[in-house]
Amino acid sequence: MTKNRHSRDGHELNPETLALGLGYDPALSQGSVKPPVFLTSTFQFESAAAGKRFFEVAYGLRTPDPGEQQGLIYSRLNNPNLQIFEERLAAWDRTEKGAAFASGMAAITTSLLALLSAGDVLISSAPVYGGTHFFFENMLPGFGVEVVQVPAGPDCVDRMREAAARVGAERVRMLYAESPANPSNAMVDLAAMSALARELTGDRERPVLTAVDNTFLGPVFQRPADFGVDLVLYSATKFLGGHSDLVAGVVTGRAALVDAIGVYRTILGTMANPFTGWLLLRSLETVSVRMRRQAKNARALATLLADHPKVTRVLYPTLLTPGSPEHALWKRQCTGPGSLIAFEVEGGEAAAQVVLDAFEICRLAVSLGGTETLVEHPMSMTHADVPPADLEAHGVTPGLIRMSVGLEHLSDLKRDLRQALDVLG
Repeated sequence: MTKNRHSRDGHELNPETLALGLGYDPALSQGSVKPPVFLTSTFQFESAAAGKRFFEVAYGLRTPDPGEQQGLIYSRLNNPNLQIFEERLAAWDRTEKGAAFASGMAAITTSLLALLSAGDVLISSAPVYGGTHFFFENMLPGFGVEVVQVPAGPDCVDRMREAAARVGAERVRMLYAESPANPSNAMVDLAAMSALARELTGDRERPVLTAVDNTFLGPVFQRPADFGVDLVLYSATKFLGGHSDLVAGVVTGRAALVDAIGVYRTILGTMANPFTGWLLLRSLETVSVRMRRQAKNARALATLLADHPKVTRVLYPTLLTPGSPEHALWKRQCTGPGSLIAFEVEGGEAAAQVVLDAFEICRLAVSLGGTETLVEHPMSMTHADVPPADLEAHGVTPGLIRMSVGLEHLSDLKRDLRQALDVLG
């Protein structure tokens, strides 16, 4: 158990260690090694003066004293299960603070509503998750925010710069990226994106912010904050939860930004519940073990797919051409390939449906990052709200299948993948 990110002699502890003890003192919970579930809506104050102090900080009526933490008030504002999880994930991401939400979309929408205003422009990489795309295209404009999307890939930041010049650099408030992109696995140069944000900010008082959806590779294989990114977003439903038994989201980043987002979370009521926070704590302890094993399985399946005569294209980092800009970006930015594979079969959507229906072990379901292997058809399922022409422009074709590789025995996964593809003849 450790209350801090460093040992007594000043050694910086690794995230795998911090995920087992940071932010929790067993002495405060009857010596329980694991945090209990704090299933309470409200918290009793030790005195009226203490309650007053807690509310002053919660509503920004005064600046917290040095070392003062927000006191427990009400589970819409804060809860021990959420706070411990937020602190541990921030340690993984090497950021200052985190905030947990009821879903990944709650994290994205609440964060952007808190930080964007009418007249602002958000420039985003594409493709993005279908729900994010819907929010960008159909809801943010209703708040007066213009969204411009440019293709992900090694030249994405150059296209962001061109887009900023078209709309007026002074209007740009945020650069947003999904890296790797869902489902194409295309990447964005995060260091270059952060540099562009600083360039666009210039001497303005209101800076251009950067936000990255890190769901596919984080927190194990990619840490956007290391490249200057302000906000790191997750669908915690995926690898962070890891067992397909919860729905949650989280953002980590600079404390001032997370605090501003936290105010909107309190008022909009988009926080996660205590039991979900407890489940996330359980899962965070094994996220490194799970993601590394899943990536090992995925490497082998990607190689099998690349050699199959009915597969026309495989999108997976280890198959990038050495020396190409894409491969160089992946090696520079990431420490592993993750476990999401997109592959295209001959015959378009009809052939993809035949393959999907033929799987025996792999489950035909949306979502990703769970212990089981999942397969789905992005064009007609997770990205169905995106115009097909837009999807095809970003490499998401009718024959494309997305696979989230799980923890099953590799030999069984290989056998299942082969027999499903064999139905194509």
